[in-house]
Amino acid sequence: MTEMVLKETDEYEKLVRFFVENKLEFDGDEEVDTDIVNCYEVTDKDGQLIGAAVLAEREGRFIIDGIAVDGKFRKRKIGEMLLEKIKEQVGKLGGRELYLVARAPGFFRKNGFKTIDPAEAPNFFECKYCPQYNVTCHPEVMKLELA
Repeated sequence: MTEMVLKETDEYEKLVRFFVENKLEFDGDEEVDTDIVNCYEVTDKDGQLIGAAVLAEREGRFIIDGIAVDGKFRKRKIGEMLLEKIKEQVGKLGGRELYLVARAPGFFRKNGFKTIDPAEAPNFFECKYCPQYNVTCHPEVMKLELA
């Protein structure tokens, strides 16, 4: 197994590029204001970026504003590692719930998230401006209740 390092980073733009490269994000301006809380990256022993996640806040609620793992490194628990780090941080900040828009809802369902009506979540709807929306991407708005 490849040696991996998980750490905080302030290189948000690098993570956005990673999300775009991994077909997670449409590279356009977001229509919704987002306050970045923390950015995390996972690198291999050579410093190559292989996973990333962004914890943010919208409308006073915590969201995962991006989480992705390089396709060559999937199925190695990197996504779970990033998710645990985010949940830990939300807990430290007093959060009781975590929201996201999932392109891979099965992964998040397996990790305790439940699909909800978009009206129950912070405004995520820059999705509707994305050319992938309901063409190659059929996202679900999801929520995790934290203990």
